[in-house]
Amino acid sequence: MLTDSFKMVQSGRLDRDIHLPSTAKMELVGFIAEELPRWRDHPDRPVADAESTLTSQLCEHLNSAVYYSAAWSHVQFRTETPDETRGGRRIDLTVKPLSAALIIEGRRHSQFDALFPIECKRLPTPRGRDRDEREYVITESGTTGGIQRFKFGYHGAAHTFAAMIAYIQEHSFSHWLTKINCWILDLAAQPNSTWSDSDILRTLGEDSTTRVSILKSQHQREGGLDGCELRHLWIRVS
Repeated sequence: MLTDSFKMVQSGRLDRDIHLPSTAKMELVGFIAEELPRWRDHPDRPVADAESTLTSQLCEHLNSAVYYSAAWSHVQFRTETPDETRGGRRIDLTVKPLSAALIIEGRRHSQFDALFPIECKRLPTPRGRDRDEREYVITESGTTGGIQRFKFGYHGAAHTFAAMIAYIQEHSFSHWLTKINCWILDLAAQPNSTWSDSDILRTLGEDSTTRVSILKSQHQREGGLDGCELRHLWIRVS
């Protein structure tokens, strides 16, 4: 019989849970930061400028990197995944458990849950009739600004920690830090603004050899949402 020629496969198998320290998300961001220059400088990586292509390439590289990592072989990366609370929206890049569930700070994350979402942006914003040069922060009309999405819960409302990756194609880190913080301060100065001076970015570290910069920002959110912390990973790609 046909059934005799195949082994029975157990359905709904559960792997053991893995408990990670409360610092696990920060450490994982550090792992991504270390891999960014390896991805950019990989001799087999095709030349690309488009944000979606760069993010797809990065996702593929990160999945190869975690496969060979003793510390992170239990996670995976995915692109264009649905947001947990706004299913019609897509997250650029997410990191999820692979097979075994991960428990961090008492919260259990299965392979169907994002550990945290990641937004990816090009700097400068590509020119276009419907583009806003401030897209890393906000868009004049719409909700596609990077920080804007997290601050107002359009993305990652279920998370109090998220990350942003900037593919820097022109100018220096200091140029973009000044520019972005000026945009935020201008927003905060507007009457009845929901932005504040506390939304600005602060540099945590910068490596001139790898051309990677790590920054952070803290954002208060309305609508009953807890505050959100963002880690910003900037890499010069040209």
